[in-house]
Order: sequence, then structure tokens, then C-alpha cells
Amino acid sequence: MRLRNIPGARDKIKESDFVFADPENMAGKWHGVFGNDNEIHIEIGMGKGRFILEMAKRHPNVNYIGIEKYSTVLLKALRKHSETDLQNIRFIRMDAEDITDVFAAGEIGKIYLNFSDPWPKDRHAKRRLPSRHFLEKYDMLLPDDGDVEFKTDNRTLFEFALDEARGAGWDIRVSTFDLHGDKLLCEGNVMTEYEEKFSKMGNPICKLIIARDNGDTRQGDNV
Repeated sequence: MRLRNIPGARDKIKESDFVFADPENMAGKWHGVFGNDNEIHIEIGMGKGRFILEMAKRHPNVNYIGIEKYSTVLLKALRKHSETDLQNIRFIRMDAEDITDVFAAGEIGKIYLNFSDPWPKDRHAKRRLPSRHFLEKYDMLLPDDGDVEFKTDNRTLFEFALDEARGAGWDIRVSTFDLHGDKLLCEGNVMTEYEEKFSKMGNPICKLIIARDNGDTRQGDNV
């Protein structure tokens, strides 16, 4: 994805009280930031923020944190947020590699990965957000009943995610190669910008939910 740079984006996002551009020493302190004990959900690689802003709107009793490493993209999400009165959301500018330095063990209830970079070259597999490398990090952040939700239109990446989850010993609660063809799974589904774009192109959307405990497993019709 080629980004159009917005001059001064990094300085502009630092002006917002909702953004943590340098989130060092924040592990274990996020409930204090929100001023409540509500569960915290994060989206890693939130893009322009459509998904997480809509989730925050629909679920006011959940705290949301959007993580994005590109200042220009984060600024676009922040501008969308400025058009709302949502208080249950914050943003972090950072690379996902550093998440275990920013959140404490068990501090995050759910992790969303939406249309992540596929990093198609084999030597870059470790950089893929559903890789075993990152699953180890998610395992540190989630409580015993925490889970990870992943959506993509990239079937190769999805199959990689399935293999990684199984190999790492995670429980697969939901897996489908055609989310929009499953009426039950689509109930309450919030589309991202990419999801809407790729769906209109006729690309099936894959969805995976993996958990750390031994909850019930539901397979989609096309798995």
C-alpha cells in the first residue's frame, strides 16, 4: 500500500488527548486512562479507523484502543473520531512488535486483526500478525478466556493463520472462508474499508476466531 504523506502528521497527532504517540511505561495503566474497569479491546493495524470507531459506538461499555504505526493513517482516523463524541476509545502510534512493552499480562480482553499485511515472501513470515511469533505476544496480553479475531480476503494468509494457530495450540472457535455467506456469523459484523472494497469486487471474506481456553468450536459452512 502506497501512502500519501501528510506533512506534519506526527506532530498533529501528538496534539490530541486521545493519542499516545510514545506509550512507554503504560503497561498496567490503561484502565486508569479510561477511568473505569471496563474490558479493553485492541485493533492492531486499524487503518483509517472505520471498524474500531463503529465498535466503540456500538459497545459503549467496552474500551477500545486502535494501534497504527503510520502517522498519516492515524491522523485520518483521528479526524474521523473528532466528528464523534466517543470517550471509550484511544489511539496508539506504534509498531505491533512492541505491544508487550505497552500492555500488561491479562490487560486486554480481545484482539482484532483486520486485513493485515500478508507479507507474501517466506522470509517475512514472522512479520505476519497471525504468525506464531505474534501469537506468543497475544498470549501474554490476554486473560484465560481472551480471544483473537482475524479477517482477510487473502486465502493464502488465512490458511497460514489456521496452521499457525493449530501449531501453537490455540483453540479454533470460528473459521470460515466465506463470512458474508454465513448469516449467523454476519450478525453484528462491522466492515472495514478494505472489507467493503474487496466484497464489492467479489472476493470472499475469511474469518477466524481463536481462543486460549477450551471453549466450544464452531466451523463455518465452507471450511
